[in-house]
Amino acid sequence: MESLMDLADEMLVRIYAEGNNKAFDTLLERYEEKIFSYIFFAVRNQDVADDIFQETFMKAVVTIQQGKYVENGKFQAWLTRIAHNLVIDYFRQLKNENCVSDDDVDYDLFNDIKLAETTVENKMVREQVLDDVKLLVEHLPQNQKEVVFMRYYQELSFKEIAEITGVSINTALGRMRYALLNLRRMASKKELHLAIS
Repeated sequence: MESLMDLADEMLVRIYAEGNNKAFDTLLERYEEKIFSYIFFAVRNQDVADDIFQETFMKAVVTIQQGKYVENGKFQAWLTRIAHNLVIDYFRQLKNENCVSDDDVDYDLFNDIKLAETTVENKMVREQVLDDVKLLVEHLPQNQKEVVFMRYYQELSFKEIAEITGVSINTALGRMRYALLNLRRMASKKELHLAIS
């Protein structure tokens, strides 16, 4: 018999729904670090992040136990979407509307951004970029910061980012484009030379 750790997410959800709590423990162990780091990255407060993290998994538990979870092979994206919505609710409660929005701008970004698969060279460049921009990312508007985090740290596709954040793929791409432009501008002011593509 396979160990729970060897099973796919969807099978673990099914086993948990049938009453095996260890299956959900396995899912929690599998995704707790990524989901918590996403939440903490967004709210920058340990206590708030802990609360939102707990609420994320409680909502997941309730949804699965009520038989409302729809299997689509993207359990991590589903969890991230729950966390995202709770983060949005948190900021709405704070009425923190200090971010500059780029949602009203409509660009055809498919002609501006290369969407090729990652090559070894791109992976090396990406790792260098991650090291170079960690501090600069903090100065981005929240929606741009979020897309950068999901794309580079969670390695989600733009389609998944769009689904999680509830925007079109073009808007997700636009936020990434603005984030990269802002990072280049900030790097230029600090006389850093970033290889952002």
